[in-house]
Amino acid sequence: MIVDTPAAKPALAQHAPGPIEPKLPLAWLLALTMSSFIIILTEVLPAGLLPQLATSLHSTEAVMGQLITVYALGSLLTAIPLAAATQRVERRTLLLTAMGGFAISNTVTALSNSLPLIFVARFVGGVAAGLAWAMMVGYAARMVPASQKGRAIAIAMAGTPLALTVGIPAATSVGNLVGWRMTFGMLSALAVGLMVWIITRLPVVTPDRAQAQQRVAGVFMLPGVRPILCALLLYVLAHNILYTYIAPLVTLARLGPRTGLLLLLFGAAALLGLWLVGALVDRWLRRLMLMSTVLVLCASITLTLFPSAPTAVYLAVVVWGLAFGGAATLFVTSLSNASGPAQDVAQSMMTTTWNLAIFAGGLAGGLLLDGFGARALAPAAAASIFAALAIIWLSRHRSYWRGALATH
Repeated sequence: MIVDTPAAKPALAQHAPGPIEPKLPLAWLLALTMSSFIIILTEVLPAGLLPQLATSLHSTEAVMGQLITVYALGSLLTAIPLAAATQRVERRTLLLTAMGGFAISNTVTALSNSLPLIFVARFVGGVAAGLAWAMMVGYAARMVPASQKGRAIAIAMAGTPLALTVGIPAATSVGNLVGWRMTFGMLSALAVGLMVWIITRLPVVTPDRAQAQQRVAGVFMLPGVRPILCALLLYVLAHNILYTYIAPLVTLARLGPRTGLLLLLFGAAALLGLWLVGALVDRWLRRLMLMSTVLVLCASITLTLFPSAPTAVYLAVVVWGLAFGGAATLFVTSLSNASGPAQDVAQSMMTTTWNLAIFAGGLAGGLLLDGFGARALAPAAAASIFAALAIIWLSRHRSYWRGALATH
């Protein structure tokens, strides 16, 4: 890694070995937090504005829902090729390019009356997301000493739960007040403002030779990469089977009118989970990973055994949110440990796997709901998360599940 901005020099001096742990470069890391916030908000925003979009563009809510699908497709198809093709490119430049992609995507969406053009713009936004996710984790990890890597990644990833718990409700409310076009325009302005922050505050990080010569097939064969990706796929699949169809699931307990409250409780618990993981990941990565998976399994079993009991549903949702809040940080940190200099390519594989799990969860959950009813959702999620737990348990002694402080 080469960091060659004047602002970076004091931080590098702080990173020298010594008895006092250096302070986290929050001004840098919070820019990455805002980046992940914009990525998720751009992806999910249409869900809160479907009626407005359908009416304005003379279409249906079902078609407007595909604005999220095409965004995910952009990330799914391009994350790995882009990561492989840009290994030699300076990291700040890549992040600026990605934020520029979001600014263009949201501006076109806000101004256009052409539905095909809006779909193209959404695909471009997904491509920008794939590029950003592939390099952002490695960027955060390279800003800090190895002993602080987990906390740095947790801060960078904090934009995801913030977007889901605060950003989407706020943006939906703004959209109801001023219209969906103004909302997308404001999101575009936010991306432009972040670009200024990136230019003025973030360090230039140039990949070294080892980081710039990684082949996708070789990275995939590294010890630990395949088990982590497989466990991730099963974990996120279980989550999305439950989360995508939470409304019909909680209707079994006559809580349909309180779906919004349940999602709010889930989000609040997820923020608490993220905070706990951020504080402890560098020391207890393996324990936290096992605990997170076990808690999701317990929540799934509770929803399987007591789907009609309101108290059990409330408890399961809170436990599930607490476990899921820090899950991305745990998997990202483990994958970073396993891939070393190849972490950018490995993270692109994680982006692809995550989006594949979202797609598969929506498809599998829909088939289960249509074929067997809402009672089939929780058992399917429990089976998937149990398989993820088995993979993690069998590989628990591997070094990639160890926190940075335990390793160093």
